[in-house]
Amino acid sequence: MAKIHPKATLDLPSLATSHNRKATKREVFTVWMKSLIMNSKGCTVFDSSGGIVYRVDNYDCERSSEVYLMDCGGKVVFTILKKKCSLLKTWKGYGSIGLEERRTLFQVKKSLSFKRRESLYEVTVWTDTPRPSYYFIQGHGTSRSACNITKRLGGLMAEVKEKRSSSGVSLGDDVLTMSVEPEFDHSLATGLLVVYGLFNHSL
Repeated sequence: MAKIHPKATLDLPSLATSHNRKATKREVFTVWMKSLIMNSKGCTVFDSSGGIVYRVDNYDCERSSEVYLMDCGGKVVFTILKKKCSLLKTWKGYGSIGLEERRTLFQVKKSLSFKRRESLYEVTVWTDTPRPSYYFIQGHGTSRSACNITKRLGGLMAEVKEKRSSSGVSLGDDVLTMSVEPEFDHSLATGLLVVYGLFNHSL
């Protein structure tokens, strides 16, 4: 049986709790669309050295409307909520876990596409700049979680696809490789992948 990551460890408290969210070069992560905690839904993200970088393992029901993306030490990076009473299915990412003074950091909604089977989602990201940034999440491949994150005007920011062994054998549709381009926020890429998984019921 192939290992998801040969150096992965479950000793969460002993892991470092900080990680650079951007880099000057392309970085590759392994994403397991499972929680490390029994009877919990979620996913786990490993860096190239086998360390746990991000995780979601804090809800125990299908179709949850509130999910927390955490770092390896359990600190909440994003609170992800499903928007209620919306014409189009929409998820929002917030930078706070409190009910007051929540700041919306990103929003993902299903695109109004005339192609019924097209898996396309519109992303709006708010930063410290005067204007928001716009992206698309486009599904591809056989895995429900495989997708590309691109700028609205073009340009690949992150690619998620099935991970394969050195001999080219797929490790399953729930074991993925996420390649993030330089200067694109790693936590944002992970948060958008989590939302994509929530849309497609693969997480």
